[in-house]
Amino acid sequence: MSEPKRYLVTAALPYANGPVHIGHLAGCYLPADIYVRYLKARGKDVVFICGSDEHGVPITIKAKKEGITPQQVVDKYNAMMRDSFKEFGIDFSYYGRTSSPTHHNTAQEFFRTLYDKGVFKEEVTKQYYDEEAKQFLADRYITGTCPRCGNPSAYGDQCEKCGTSLSPTDLINPKSALSGAIPVLKETKNWFLPMGELQQTEAFQEYIKRFDSWKSNIKGQCNSWLTEGLQSRAMTRDLDWGVPVPIEGADGKVLYVWFDAPIGYISATKEYFETNPKFEIRNSKWEDYWQDEDSALLHFIGKDNIVFHAIIFPMMLMTHGKYILPTNVPANEFLNLEGDKISTSRNWAVWLHEYLQEFSGKQDVLRYALCAAAPETKDNDFTWKDFQSRNNSELVAILGNFVNRTVVLTHKFYEGKVPAFDYKEEGFDEAMVAMHIFQSKEKIEKSMEQFRFREALFEVMEVARLGNKFLADNEPWKLIKTNEKKTAAIMNLALQICANLSVLMKPFLPHSSQNLEKMMGKEFGWNDIGSMLLMQESDTIGEAVLMYEKIEDETIDAQLAKLAASKVANSQQPLANNPLTEVKPDITYDDFDKLDLRVGKVLEAEKVPKADKLLKLIVDLGFEKRTILSGIAEYYQPEELVGKLVTVVANLAPRKIRGIESQGMLLMAGNDFGKLYSVGPDKDIEPGSVVK
Repeated sequence: MSEPKRYLVTAALPYANGPVHIGHLAGCYLPADIYVRYLKARGKDVVFICGSDEHGVPITIKAKKEGITPQQVVDKYNAMMRDSFKEFGIDFSYYGRTSSPTHHNTAQEFFRTLYDKGVFKEEVTKQYYDEEAKQFLADRYITGTCPRCGNPSAYGDQCEKCGTSLSPTDLINPKSALSGAIPVLKETKNWFLPMGELQQTEAFQEYIKRFDSWKSNIKGQCNSWLTEGLQSRAMTRDLDWGVPVPIEGADGKVLYVWFDAPIGYISATKEYFETNPKFEIRNSKWEDYWQDEDSALLHFIGKDNIVFHAIIFPMMLMTHGKYILPTNVPANEFLNLEGDKISTSRNWAVWLHEYLQEFSGKQDVLRYALCAAAPETKDNDFTWKDFQSRNNSELVAILGNFVNRTVVLTHKFYEGKVPAFDYKEEGFDEAMVAMHIFQSKEKIEKSMEQFRFREALFEVMEVARLGNKFLADNEPWKLIKTNEKKTAAIMNLALQICANLSVLMKPFLPHSSQNLEKMMGKEFGWNDIGSMLLMQESDTIGEAVLMYEKIEDETIDAQLAKLAASKVANSQQPLANNPLTEVKPDITYDDFDKLDLRVGKVLEAEKVPKADKLLKLIVDLGFEKRTILSGIAEYYQPEELVGKLVTVVANLAPRKIRGIESQGMLLMAGNDFGKLYSVGPDKDIEPGSVVK
């Protein structure tokens, strides 16, 4: 694709049922903001869209839990998220809401277009119904016993204890989360997107060729779904909170949240242009960004949203007929916290609004730490000690130290005026410095275009290291006493490096960049990078502003203590909710004796496509080899298990999961804090041996 005329960049719409945490930031919002700031620095026409996803079951569950209405929930968290994003420096062009009238109208018009074109398939299926609450139950409104691990609190779509993906009808002893009643199966009509049929179309087959140039994690997940074959998915739901389905015979139904949410990008773009009169001057309209083939559409998301943005939403756009398809879908993996999976239910997170209160003025420190540890190709870990080290050893000791020394000495030696210079007479090759910076600029551009932001940030710091080393090697604070002319050349060159840094930093550290621009007294453009003439003789610079401050151990210890308190609080939950202490009802020896526990040896292990938590194992039981599916992918890499001895429930009835028959179950020991351990022999023993 040739250089686009304009860019439409979106960041995943966050559910308005809770605050933003660092996992959200590292997953999509910070990478998207860095990319947008980079495009703007290069003078590109770009619109950056996001907003609150205010429909779906998580909202209604939150409302029920807090004893308020769904509208009150979304109003509360929309404001919290919007304000936190703004203070942190995520520079959205517009932050919308899927509860707005514009969005409702846009989503309904979109659905109606597909309906009128005959895209949807009308089907009657059986779904659980709560006769006391008198409503159909979404998957998360149904709880019961997991057929895999016996967890009595599994949801209708997943067991959060063992990680198995479920359907509501898989649950043992299902009950309604609304009333506690036993639900009944009842027929209901919904409208399905025939994804299997659409997958075979020439237009879709042409579209997926784009995957070849996308990040490997996106390409891999999408190809896995496509290889297995797509299934029809209902685009409507029996709920009372959401966008009403705009056709006859659909009373009491709303659009499926994953149909309505991505359309929020379109409706928010509409609202942006409606509320921004400046576009009348340059004669632009929202359709230019969504319906002109000379525009680029990029969706920044986390890996759990890949299939919706790379497959389902493009199918919707394609069947509508008027919209462009995604140019790219840059997706990051997950960010963990102190070696443990971030969990909102366990309060194991660093919340953005709390960080902004406790680390006032240090937005860029978190931006830097999250970008440096970004989970671009695999899950990564955020630790408070690493955060402290990056601040103290890199931002303070290198970047901040260089800028502060340069500005302070310029005021001390030259009353804040850029000194006269003669690089060559004093033995300095400014062309080499300029070339170094220009090469860094080219490397940054290449990395940015490939969405490798960690790599680009490293190059920015290389320029800061260049400047810091230049001052340290030449020691102008000493040289001024013996050679004023050479000192002037040193200080002039240092100021030129600072000026270049003010531009290079802009996508990553916008607050710091703005402070540095004020100190330089000028603002420069991307095309100025590499020039050693940005600061002119006798230009006056501003007073020195301390860009970064050292973070002491006490501050970090306080954050670690807060996390420790969260862990303790979870361990002290009532017994019924505490998997570490809850004891199941008594059984007799005869009950236990029914189990046939055998030693098995894992021969092969691999991940199950489209199931992030499942591993497929081939286990040798001595007398035969069996295929066993286990929800342990987030705890073990497949290669870790090969050759390992495990304990297997050998007489568990086979059960199909994801189309694969699982012929047993592994015994595991775990807790609620992200740890899981295999229960197996501690010494070599023959596979098939009976465990007594």
